[in-house]
Amino acid sequence: MEVKTKTMGTVNVDESQIVSFPNGLYGFEEYHKYAIIEAEYKPFYWLQSLDEQNLAFIIVDPFLIVNDYELDIDDRTLCEIGIDSPGDVILFAIITVPADGSAVTANLQGPIVINRKNRTALQVILSDSKWTTKHNIIKTLNDKEKK
Repeated sequence: MEVKTKTMGTVNVDESQIVSFPNGLYGFEEYHKYAIIEAEYKPFYWLQSLDEQNLAFIIVDPFLIVNDYELDIDDRTLCEIGIDSPGDVILFAIITVPADGSAVTANLQGPIVINRKNRTALQVILSDSKWTTKHNIIKTLNDKEKK
């Protein structure tokens, strides 16, 4: 399927790259279909809206940023997208790259949870105050290198 993207023009995506957010993302509830497309710079991906060409998010596996990342999501929430076991889960964090050159951050408090079997997804809000919406990933990665 051909998808018009915000940053890469028109690209071909496989059906397996399409995910559906029945409730949308927070602040973007009206957009439900997205494609996950590899970004030019690994390990990042684009979460490209199929409903709105100019809506795309940079996403990354949060465990690549924080080794001890933990999620406590209740089973009822996970059942909303048909998750039966932890092996069904794919996780991503949304990245923010500010135009003013300030810190690149990851939203670790509001991860994206995808059911790998049915490609249905949701964004959850974690109650653990350890994780923030503006986790400085460059600082974290630099700190990891020093250890």
